[in-house]
Amino acid sequence: MTDSTSTLAASAARRTGGNMNWLRHVKSAFAYALLALAAFVSIFPFFWMIVGATNTSAQISTGKASFGDQLLINIANFLDQVDVVRITINSLIIAGAGTVATLLVTSLAGYAFEIFRSKFRERIFAAMLLMLSIPFAALMIPLFVMMSRFGLINTYQAVILPTVAWIFMIFYFRQATKAFPTELRDAAKIDGLKEWQIFAYVYFPVMRSTYAAAAIIAFMQHWNNYLWPLIVLQTNDMMTVTLVVATLNSAYTPDFGVIMVSAIFATLPTLIIFFVLQRLFVQGLLGSVK
Repeated sequence: MTDSTSTLAASAARRTGGNMNWLRHVKSAFAYALLALAAFVSIFPFFWMIVGATNTSAQISTGKASFGDQLLINIANFLDQVDVVRITINSLIIAGAGTVATLLVTSLAGYAFEIFRSKFRERIFAAMLLMLSIPFAALMIPLFVMMSRFGLINTYQAVILPTVAWIFMIFYFRQATKAFPTELRDAAKIDGLKEWQIFAYVYFPVMRSTYAAAAIIAFMQHWNNYLWPLIVLQTNDMMTVTLVVATLNSAYTPDFGVIMVSAIFATLPTLIIFFVLQRLFVQGLLGSVK
């Protein structure tokens, strides 16, 4: 009787285990199917952009999804229509200087909000977060008037300065600073370091992955910025890459092949920076502190 009961129990356990394995396989297959769909949706626009750069404007309009033989012609037309060197320099200056200034200001603010205690700290921080709800369209005219009074219209400073104290980035650095070991700061203070020395020689090296993630986000923000540069940059020699892409697209008879080439050109810098800092970017988003 005992042997029979044990056999039945073992058989039931095998059936249960088999059912559980089957359910795990179904869940895994469903998860992989969703990931594959998300990857396709994410990658397809870039694939279409590359394919379109090799076809004529008429072929792109008809929806041709295979590679053609017009890539060199489209590149030549793009170089003929656009001062590539000038717009690249403009975009790199704005994105590079803007990224450095944004990281410096927002990391100092985030560090201060988390490290230094005061009874008004949370109220000020809450008011700053509330300002995120104000649309940029409501700020454009006051910003333009302010830049005009300072004589900064059609300058790099006019594009960079309004985005330096980015509230989202301040929030990001404050949240990341919560993971910063306070023991390191206390030990540095015992060793006689001043606060700026603690920030420069202790905080910055420890939070390098956070800075890497913030650098990618800030660079993309400055590089892809369109509306504000469109308002304050008023001459062709100050145009950025995004403005040129928009100009090509707004022509009476747009050449979609050239537009695709310009879109690839505008995308490459952010892709390069992301792949260079990819490991640190992931660590920074996960809040890794070493």
